[in-house]
Amino acid sequence: MKNSARFIISIAMPQVVGFSAALITNKYINGYFNQQLIKPGWNPPGYLFGPVWTTLYVLMGIALYKIWKSDASKPVKTQSIVLWSIQMFFNFWWSIIYFKEQDIGLALIDICLLWLTILLTIFSFARISKTAAWLLVPYISWVSFAAYLNYTIWTLNG
Repeated sequence: MKNSARFIISIAMPQVVGFSAALITNKYINGYFNQQLIKPGWNPPGYLFGPVWTTLYVLMGIALYKIWKSDASKPVKTQSIVLWSIQMFFNFWWSIIYFKEQDIGLALIDICLLWLTILLTIFSFARISKTAAWLLVPYISWVSFAAYLNYTIWTLNG
């Protein structure tokens, strides 16, 4: 496969995951459940999440592309790509669990698993490409913030 096709696929995959989750949860974000939650004063405004996630998905895609096109051995690349895919799985389910299923505690478990798999992905990517690993640092930073926010909302709402 040509690198240009790999690049397009790598960029598109996280965007499709994010867009799919957004389609499922969009009608719930402004619903009664979310509006009634007690949130901390430092909760970011809703309009911020779309641009932040779009940017993070682009960075995830570029990182994946750098791994996919690398000269690393197939088993090493496969392990990295599998870890990347697992973290995308947890990423996809968080908003559905939180907004659609209205289960803040289960969402907290999901985001902790997401954080752990991002960290493992960063370590795995670093063995192949330091740049790819660093491209995921804003992502784990945002997820760290989001996990703390999730925890705080869970605590405030019992």
